[in-house]
Amino acid sequence: MTDEMILVVRRSLFEQLGAFQGLAFDVQHYLPALLARENNFFTARPAAETNPELKQIIPYVLLVHNGRVLHYVRGKKAGEQRLAAKGSVGIGGHMNDGDEHLFALDMDAYLAGVQREVTEELNLNTQFSNHIVALLNDDSNAVGQVHLGVVHIFKLDSDQVTKREQMITQMEFLSREELQARRDHLESWSQICVDHLDQLLEKI
Repeated sequence: MTDEMILVVRRSLFEQLGAFQGLAFDVQHYLPALLARENNFFTARPAAETNPELKQIIPYVLLVHNGRVLHYVRGKKAGEQRLAAKGSVGIGGHMNDGDEHLFALDMDAYLAGVQREVTEELNLNTQFSNHIVALLNDDSNAVGQVHLGVVHIFKLDSDQVTKREQMITQMEFLSREELQARRDHLESWSQICVDHLDQLLEKI
């Protein structure tokens, strides 16, 4: 069985653009460079997971309806075992080369990949708009050191969302207050997003 090939950029590019901890809202400063075909490439996932010289590009999609945010708990069969049993407000995963055997991604291919990733995990029985609102980095832990998040908000016309993946459990839309009450049980990226939810929602 061949290794999954996932999208990465070099940490040196991230540092050149301006490394940060937490959220960066200047999306247009970072994203065009990260998604320029000459700056990203696919590499085998096992090696990337332990190489802090690479940053794996991860779309992190918050689904929002009337100010309430979709929350779920990652089941024990979650692909990233270090996040199993943690609460999350982000849907998404690695960008991979799929069946196209691409060498790199541009913006259009990335956006198509994001939509594909979300619809593999959820049934969205509603219209929605897709907003890229921030970049997310957390070098304070081993998972975060090798990942770089692109925070999307899918603004939904209704809350008609059902799960397709087994690893998604206890799924429900929660208010800011309810999310804050669960903060200690959230994965670190979700904690960062919940702490800055007002700023993220302003972007839509």
